Amino acid sequence: MSAPTNHDAELNEFGYTNKLKRSLGGFHTFAAGISYISVLTGAFQLSYFGIGFGGPAYVWSWPIVFLGQLLVALSFAELASRYPIAGSIYNWAKKLGGPHVGWLAGWMMLLASIVSISATALAYQNTLPQIWAGFQLVGDGSDATDSAVNAVLLALVLILFTTLVNAYGVKLMAQINSTGVFIELAAAVLLIIALALVVVNPPTVILDTNGTEAAYGGSYLSAFLVAGIASSYVMYGFDTAASLGEESIDPHKNAPRAILRALIASFVLGGLILLFGMMATRDFSAPELAESGLQFVLSDALGPFVGRLFLLAIFVAITVCVLAVHTAAIRIMFAMARDNALPAGKLLARVSPRFQTPVAPAVFIGVVAVVLLLVNIGQPQIFTAITSLAIILIYISYLLVTVPMLVARLRGKWKSTKEEGRFSLGKLGLPINVLAVLWGLGMSINLAWPRKDVYNAEPPYHWYLQYSSVLFVGIAAVGGFAYYWFIQRHKVGVLADHAASEKDAEGSEKTSLV
Repeated sequence: MSAPTNHDAELNEFGYTNKLKRSLGGFHTFAAGISYISVLTGAFQLSYFGIGFGGPAYVWSWPIVFLGQLLVALSFAELASRYPIAGSIYNWAKKLGGPHVGWLAGWMMLLASIVSISATALAYQNTLPQIWAGFQLVGDGSDATDSAVNAVLLALVLILFTTLVNAYGVKLMAQINSTGVFIELAAAVLLIIALALVVVNPPTVILDTNGTEAAYGGSYLSAFLVAGIASSYVMYGFDTAASLGEESIDPHKNAPRAILRALIASFVLGGLILLFGMMATRDFSAPELAESGLQFVLSDALGPFVGRLFLLAIFVAITVCVLAVHTAAIRIMFAMARDNALPAGKLLARVSPRFQTPVAPAVFIGVVAVVLLLVNIGQPQIFTAITSLAIILIYISYLLVTVPMLVARLRGKWKSTKEEGRFSLGKLGLPINVLAVLWGLGMSINLAWPRKDVYNAEPPYHWYLQYSSVLFVGIAAVGGFAYYWFIQRHKVGVLADHAASEKDAEGSEKTSLV
């Protein structure tokens, strides 16, 4: 085996040799991060939820969530600069907290990603039928159950598409993704301008709660904590840029930049869309607003034709968002599989010599995402329930990185790098890390709180539906870790096909930063 390149040195430190092809440039990694966040998808998908529970004032949750997630992103950028590696969350947690913490983080992130694929694909329902009524394949859309069934059918088509693209190879994925992101960014800018031209409310409209506090005994804070879930759903997934590190050119420089740029660009564009969207809303009591949110605002304020043009851009954004989430999930599964940390590890870690990508994980993840939708096909509450569960798992996965990172800092085991071109927080690392952990804990508790409004808003009312977040996360964590502890951990070890040579591994050990 030839000597490792500079980009593979840290990879060898984990005991791996690179089996993936480096072909992605700086814009490709940025596009992967920003399409996962997908401001048009997220801002529009749950806008009805935010407005319904918090009124126009829910928009204030946007900068709050951004600042909290920026703390996490800064910590991740430092990790990405050192370890731009497939399955970033899994490998970072393993490096910082040991194999057991790493496995749990990888498992939770993998599950979260699969749930996110299903949840995000459901966004087609709030967009496609408004572009053309023919997309409402079941009923006329007036019945909640019919809408839920139709949402699943549209989502199935999208997941089939992302499965085929990801199985074909990262180059095709990157081309489609980059094109989609360009369209999304251009559309976002044009949308901001278009909404600014048709405003009917002053900027102070975002101080209006629309009386939503009445449902919580006059406490707007309670209403705001629920409505803020709409913003929480958008700003995550920025670690995808690092997860594609083994397929990127100059990842030590590109990955941290992509993480921060994707988050900041999404905040600015999304914030302006929400602000002008609220200012362009003509009637906050319109029933369509409670059902479709900003999608209705587009058609109502800009007219059917112009509104549909922007809805087409949202359709593109949703498509590349699910594509990026699927891609990230594949890298997590591949990373765990090459450690033989999953059943059928050898099969899941196999890189197709023809497509130069892990094909089996692409197909397996697509199938599981489809099954997750099918078992919920008759549930009108599928939108908010699945979405909320996905967010909780993501935040917990991030905590399983930021907490061990904080412990490493406190123990003096985290060494700041001064190597040129590497991102480092320096002395700010500790306070930023502390705040990132506190933010993650607070948000995880808020998201998992068993509110009937979120998890059991419509009949039938059952206690287990209301507590589904706690039950789901508990079963996922305890059940998954029990399987790992009693069965899989005894088999864990880098597969021979992916193992670095002893010479490369020893050379990398000498440059270890943690």
